[in-house]
Amino acid sequence: MFEIVVTEEFETQYQGLSSAIQKKMQKQEKIFRLNPHYPSLRVEKLIPKNKEVWSFRVDRKYRVLFRFVDGKTALFLAVGSHDWIYSIKF
Repeated sequence: MFEIVVTEEFETQYQGLSSAIQKKMQKQEKIFRLNPHYPSLRVEKLIPKNKEVWSFRVDRKYRVLFRFVDGKTALFLAVGSHDWIYSIKF
């Protein structure tokens, strides 16, 4: 099972989400902990690929940015709308 560590920025963003999105996020987080490459998460590595930043789907509109720290830990960096997440420059 994966351990998840979150940044302060992620925590602040998460608290700003509606309760409906938070509930979806909790469901997806449980799936992620068991298998971070589970198909419904739609995990993808973002460009530039050498930055090792990944995203997964909360729902059609929301995504989580994260990094794999090691084989058992992931660092959640940000959570937000698809358009905002994919506009972040690394």
